[in-house]
Amino acid sequence: MSFGLLLVQGLNGLQFGVLLFLVAAGLTLVFGVMDFINLAHGVQYMLGAYLGASLASLTGSFWGGLLLALPATLASGLVLEWLVFRHLYDRDHLSQVLATFGVILFLNEAVKLAWGTAPLQMAPPELLAGGITLLPGLQYPAYRLAILAAGLATAGLLWLLVERTRVGALVRAGATNAAMVAALGVDIRRLFMLVFGFGAMLAGFAGVMAAPILSVEPGMGDGVLILAFVVIVIGGIGSVRGAFVAALLVGLVESLGRSLLPDLLRLVMAASPARQAGAAIGSMLVYAVMALILAVRPRGLFPVRG
Repeated sequence: MSFGLLLVQGLNGLQFGVLLFLVAAGLTLVFGVMDFINLAHGVQYMLGAYLGASLASLTGSFWGGLLLALPATLASGLVLEWLVFRHLYDRDHLSQVLATFGVILFLNEAVKLAWGTAPLQMAPPELLAGGITLLPGLQYPAYRLAILAAGLATAGLLWLLVERTRVGALVRAGATNAAMVAALGVDIRRLFMLVFGFGAMLAGFAGVMAAPILSVEPGMGDGVLILAFVVIVIGGIGSVRGAFVAALLVGLVESLGRSLLPDLLRLVMAASPARQAGAAIGSMLVYAVMALILAVRPRGLFPVRG
């Protein structure tokens, strides 16, 4: 593999990693603060993509679609919290898993009724439609670099919010000992609702940013949800810093594994079997890395103290 192709795949991995972080950050806060297993979190990613594509088409502007989709996904998250999820906080994890899985099925069918089954397309903004020269003769899409920059900026703002504000202190305290925070007079239910809505908006933001480079279709959040759970398990449940590091790690392993393994296997087998085996092993590599890390650090890379 040439250096140019390695550079491109590395950037693709980082870009995918920051999208995973946007989904996993909300999920790890919900799981860490509320001890709530929300399998429907990936649906917020899908709704963000659909709302962004539809609103961009309606307004004729990518930026209009993005700005309108963020409060829309926030509102959808708060509505789901009010209608369904708040009634499950005191239930066991099995009840939460079954109920949120039902929400996935319901919203996937609702999306098909509202938008149909045909994939939607969302054009990137004209300002970022071209490419940027990385090496002589090698260009990389400007929009993908913008995704990377937006994800890193969001990660920085989220770190400031969690680590340097009173609300962030309450969230961290809730992740450590929710009962003690409630005993000190904090409305823990309202805190849970805000965390849930904010997490839904982050997932929706990831969906809007991914819409121009992926196919917007029903069920698109299911695969992202699985990798987001891998991210929070590797990083440490409830840890935003852990989610960020683990998301970049998973993105790089996913991208580089799929691109490098076929070339490596060609050294010992024919091209066609090497391509098939490389794709299969590449998809398994993330879970092998997760198992290896958990064997050394069972609570993840950056566990929340509690």
